[in-house]
Amino acid sequence: MSDTGEDPPLDSSGKVLKNWDPERDANWSSEIAWTTLSITTYSMIMAFCVWFLASAIAPKLNEIGFDLSKAQLYWLTSMPGLSCALMRLVYTFLPPIVGTRKLVGISSLLFVIPMLGWFFAVQNAQTPYGWLLVLSFMCGIGGGAFSGYMPSTGYFFPKRLTGTALGIQAGIGNLGMSIIQLVGPLLMGFSLFGMTWLGPQEGANGSIWVYNAAIFFIPWCIAACFLAFWLLKDVPIKSNIRQQLDIFSNANTWYMTALYIMTFGVFSGFSAQFGLLINDNYGATSPLQLAVSGASFAFLGPMIGALVRVVWGPLCDKLGGGIWTVVSGVGMALTLAGAGVFLLNPKGHGDFSGFLVMMLAMFFFSGIGNAGTFKQMPMIMPKLQAGGAIGFTAAVASLGPFIVGVALTAMAPATFFFLCAVYCVACSAMCWVRYAAKNAPFPG
Repeated sequence: MSDTGEDPPLDSSGKVLKNWDPERDANWSSEIAWTTLSITTYSMIMAFCVWFLASAIAPKLNEIGFDLSKAQLYWLTSMPGLSCALMRLVYTFLPPIVGTRKLVGISSLLFVIPMLGWFFAVQNAQTPYGWLLVLSFMCGIGGGAFSGYMPSTGYFFPKRLTGTALGIQAGIGNLGMSIIQLVGPLLMGFSLFGMTWLGPQEGANGSIWVYNAAIFFIPWCIAACFLAFWLLKDVPIKSNIRQQLDIFSNANTWYMTALYIMTFGVFSGFSAQFGLLINDNYGATSPLQLAVSGASFAFLGPMIGALVRVVWGPLCDKLGGGIWTVVSGVGMALTLAGAGVFLLNPKGHGDFSGFLVMMLAMFFFSGIGNAGTFKQMPMIMPKLQAGGAIGFTAAVASLGPFIVGVALTAMAPATFFFLCAVYCVACSAMCWVRYAAKNAPFPG
């Protein structure tokens, strides 16, 4: 505070903002905040494309001469989920240490490494399987960046706008999963301009350019790096790792982790397994042999959840995140239980239609919950702790794809769906009492 008793004005002349305070209009710049959101969201789209790159390439490997078993292909597509959880734990603590500008800039450049690795690896069918596993592990950096980008962006917005800002970033960023799943196979169908020196690979249905899916996004990642170092700035928030460990002494960290497992953990887990669930229960190799293709529907789940997350951000700002998280949990419980009923004894196309409707509705409600939880954390926790809590909860919930996959191989699908529904009921009750009820101790 100055000698006149007034806060000194914002100074944005350097790379580090001075006197930055989003809660005071005189010390906040909406232009800087929304520019930061735009660039980091663009980079996050690239991040999620990297995260799901292996899942787009792996199904084509045997078609171009590799000889991998079903188990080996499963581990190639699962490895990014496992490494993502580890990398999110690291990214959780980086925003106040390295700053937004370096975090986004360097990360965008790191995304190039697994893409370039896959580009060369798929050109030789003799590439060792161990190296393919390493490349898949490296793809986890795309999902890991989420735990640094989200809390970092939160530093730039007042609490009244955090739901909108984080909803936009997470929702649009999550679309990277759908983009790589939709665009990847299309890119493999023709030679990219300027790369005519690379001949096509021969697949079961003719010529195919599998390496295109890896190389196409590299220039976009480099552009994200350039924009970050050119236009982004850092906020004057500094903290070492020991100081950030305070989040674990705050009970809200653990309660919010449980809620985010309910929303994003279930969302990401079933997004990864949606196509397989359809194939196993209604596809050509299922007992019903309905010849329904899971690949035709797999992208719908993550797309619905991501778009709803964007739309619901402003609603969470208006009404609070807690009540929407309760709505999400109740809706997910009902739809998961409904989907489980259709899996008990499927008899025909009617059961598939019912299952599909229930699952798409579940993805819709999960999107509401993902928006609600990310509105809650900045509201109920101190600014610095909120960033760490967002990163930590995202790290734990990112294990969803791996956990759901293992669970579905260990028990009947219907049983697992019913257990997930029970978990959603328990989380909804906890959220109502602690965060959403009229006299809740931590409204947000």
